[in-house]
Amino acid sequence: MPNAPCPIPNTQYPITKKWFRIGLLGIFILSLALRFWGLERFNTLVFDEVYFAKFGNNYLTHTPFFNAHPPLSQYMIGIGIWIGSHIPFWHDTVNGLTGSLRSPWTYRWLNALTGSFIPVVVAAIAYQLSYRRTFAILAGLFTACDGIFLVESRYALSNIYIVIFGLLGHWFLLLALDNQNRRRSFWLVFAGIGFGASVGTKWNGLWFLSGAYFIWIAAWLIHLIHSFSNSKFFFRSPLLEQEAGGKRQELGVSTYSPPSPLSPLSQTPLQNLTQLNILQMLFYLGIIPAFIYSIIWIPHLQLDKTYGFIAVHQQILKFHLHLGGNSPNVHPYCAAWYKWPLMTRPMAYYYQTAESITEPLPVMGPPLPAGAGQVVYDVHAMGNPFLWWFGVAAMLFLIGMLVSQAAIPWVKEKRFSVPATLSVDTWIALYLVINYAANLLPWVKVTRCVFIYHYMCAVVFVFLAIAWFVDRCLCSYYQQLRALGVTITFIILAAFIFWMPIYLGLPLSTEGYKLRMWFNSWI
Repeated sequence: MPNAPCPIPNTQYPITKKWFRIGLLGIFILSLALRFWGLERFNTLVFDEVYFAKFGNNYLTHTPFFNAHPPLSQYMIGIGIWIGSHIPFWHDTVNGLTGSLRSPWTYRWLNALTGSFIPVVVAAIAYQLSYRRTFAILAGLFTACDGIFLVESRYALSNIYIVIFGLLGHWFLLLALDNQNRRRSFWLVFAGIGFGASVGTKWNGLWFLSGAYFIWIAAWLIHLIHSFSNSKFFFRSPLLEQEAGGKRQELGVSTYSPPSPLSPLSQTPLQNLTQLNILQMLFYLGIIPAFIYSIIWIPHLQLDKTYGFIAVHQQILKFHLHLGGNSPNVHPYCAAWYKWPLMTRPMAYYYQTAESITEPLPVMGPPLPAGAGQVVYDVHAMGNPFLWWFGVAAMLFLIGMLVSQAAIPWVKEKRFSVPATLSVDTWIALYLVINYAANLLPWVKVTRCVFIYHYMCAVVFVFLAIAWFVDRCLCSYYQQLRALGVTITFIILAAFIFWMPIYLGLPLSTEGYKLRMWFNSWI
């Protein structure tokens, strides 16, 4: 993918700092509006709200209960209920399904607000990786145009908190790498807090932290390989070195000269990963996350004294081990990890039918008999199909780019070599591929029933991958590539609008519903 005509960060784009901020604000406002619109429409408990909304309310009513996950997300929902209950509006509809008389708005609004910030955090990570404003805007926009993040943000569910705390951990880590001394320590502390909070929501938040460790290890391996390659020729005579350089030129391989500090090859915080030693990693991204995770449990253990800290973890593990395998016999929406990237098995969080659009919104009871319901209300936990599919293709492109960069010197020079300084795009590719793998591959060994929402931690790196690809297309000398970037963006936006009724639970005719269910496995 040609880097030109965008060789210098921040000067290559027509996006000024002012318009960059306006763009981020616009993405946030779009996310906010979509998440808060009609938040109280379904006056019931949708999907796992039957657990998490009740658990949040239990903390307020001091009702002991067993929690099969770490408690942070339920604390957040409980805080939202408490604040929402003291706001003198948005209480037109109420129910007692949480154990107390509550408005649906009270147990959903904080999730909606939190989810609205995720596209902005993704954009911040993209900018910090590259200092490219177009890349950042595209990453934020694409994240704002995803369906499963919109759905999860509109209900009292927990996955939004895993993602935002994990992403904040990564953003703070990148900010730390971009600073020195006390400022670096300051951001590293916050990175540790973010990662600890992510694990304190669900255990799979640990994969965000593992991704940080893996990219750090990769940076050190690259550094050591390069140092070893140089040391092999440390005692070479100038004449032999000159002959070697001549042979490389004959093979069509240019000799490498380190870039200047202002070169775009060197402008990424990730190149500073080797400035962090093992003790710093263990303290800031080991001890601090473990400490945060531990103190998160204190309020819950004080409420429910049935189990201590160790015993409650044993009970949680036992609970998950007995959930059964990935089979429709266990749950109709069970979907193994390999079904997630191509979105072959999304799931319905809410499905009801009505005879006409003028009827009150159905909230309880089974759907009407087949043929009787003319209006469908469906809330589908489904991503933006084209965003996910294009994103997987972009991730495969990044993997191919990394493999080719390692393979070409091997083919031409019969040896493995690493340049002294990797390009910004190579660092981005490493970061995205490693973090995607870190958040997806651990699920390969999981035998319990899992669902598509478990993919949310990995798919954010897919959004970054397609944003990177489109950004590179828009920067190309070739008109065809620029047109490709515009076309991909348009298709993603159009797809989001097309499938929006099943994200928001808007009334659809049976024909309109079937029009959006492209495959039988989606239903």
